[in-house]
This record gives sequence, C-alpha cells and structure tokens, in this order.
Amino acid sequence: MIKNIVAVGAGKGGVGKTTVSVNLALALAKTGSRVGILDGDIYGPNVPIMLGLNTQLETNGKQIVPAEKYGLQVVSMGFLTGEDSAVIWRGPMLHGAIQQFFKDVAWKDLDYLIVDMPPGTGDIALSLSQTVPVSGAILVTTPQQVSLADTRRAIRMYEKLNIKPIGIVENMSYYACTNCHHEAEIFGYGGGEELSKTMEVPFLGRLPVYQPIREGSDTGVPLIISEPGSPAGRAFVTLAERAIEQLAIEARKVAAANKGKIPLTPVR
Repeated sequence: MIKNIVAVGAGKGGVGKTTVSVNLALALAKTGSRVGILDGDIYGPNVPIMLGLNTQLETNGKQIVPAEKYGLQVVSMGFLTGEDSAVIWRGPMLHGAIQQFFKDVAWKDLDYLIVDMPPGTGDIALSLSQTVPVSGAILVTTPQQVSLADTRRAIRMYEKLNIKPIGIVENMSYYACTNCHHEAEIFGYGGGEELSKTMEVPFLGRLPVYQPIREGSDTGVPLIISEPGSPAGRAFVTLAERAIEQLAIEARKVAAANKGKIPLTPVR
C-alpha cells in the first residue's frame, strides 16, 4: 500500500531535480516514515548512481522486489539497462513501463513514494496521472528566468492533469563557500519565491550550490547521509517538513470535498 505519491518535476533539465528527489526521500525517511523512490526518468535514470546502487531487480515469483539502500525502497529503469544503453521508446512503451512500476512492484507499506519525473511536459506525467492517484507535485527550479519560465509551464501541465502542485523548490539559490561560508547569489535571487506568489503555489525553500551535494551525488552518498547537520542538510530537512505539511493540508481538503462520498482506496 502507498499512502502518498509525490511527483518531483521540473520544467527543464539541469536544475537538480534528481538530487532534490533523492535527498527529499532520505529526509522523509529520517522522520521515521517508510519511503520509496521511483525513478520515472526513463531516458536518464540517475537515481541508482546517486544512491550508489549497482544491482539487478529480482522477483518474488509474482512481482518485482524493489532494491533497498539507506532505508529507501528503490525502482529504476537503470537497474534494467546497461550504464551506456539508450532507451529509445515511444509514448505507449513509456506508459506501459510506468504502469508496470506501480502494478507489478511489491512496494511495502509506504508512507511516501517519491517519483523522480523526467524534465519537461511529456508522456510520463500524463501516464502517471492516468495510472495512480497522485497526492501532489513538487516543482524544482533555479532563480534564472529561463528555468522559471519552464517551471510555469510545468505547473500548468500538472494542473491540467488534476495533479495539485504542492510546492516550489528553488535549487542553486546561492553558492555556499565551504571555506569562508560566504553566500553568493550567482544565478540571481528570489525568482522561485516570486514565482510561487504569482502562481499561488507554496514555496518550500531554497537550496544552495554546495560542493558536497555534487560530490555526494557522484559517489552515491547523498548529503542527507554524509552531512545531515550542515546548513544544506538542514535545508533538505526543512523541505521535507514543509512537503509533509502541504500534503496534510491537501489531504484535509480532499477529505472535506469527498465527505459523504465513497472513499478513495490507497494504491496497493
């Protein structure tokens, strides 16, 4: 059973969406929640690299058994292809893969399933909305105008798919020097927060450009594992706390709207 399915998306690539997905999942797990992460970026499945996982998925005779690392349950197309293999699929094949990742995977009583979405406004989001009830979407942006413009489009896409945008995260908000701790706003300032106001989507926080974040992603030891008490680590924890709060708010709204109706069944 999966209680909450959370899509983490971005309007464009290169904004740190997978890094946010992985560290958000780990921060949620640190609250005592049971958490899984589904690598929905079929064309660029990087979650295994960021978690230091090099394995093949197995079955229990009926369903695929998720891999596990750092307390997370993990499923990725990266476990099914070689490191240098290209996935060249059309829409129907992508839709089938997303369906299989939900219906044919033995997810074990998850409080949260984080779905690392591919960038842009394509097939995977549509397939996700048609396959399972998604609790909400978190959009990752940078302060740059080109990223903000694409994030607006992504927000509108989720709204059209009846997936509630529950928050905006401004990644690479500032550069945090590891030696002098000076903060420099090299990509601009405040764009994500301003976007949250104009689009009426909650602002979940800022994350820095911080060298250990990149190093952890490359070595398979995410920042939440290596430096949970650092300012950047605490920023990820704050992100998780605010995401939980927004999910609870949306759940209460849905419960109120469905009062007297037949209740929705959690995903199994």
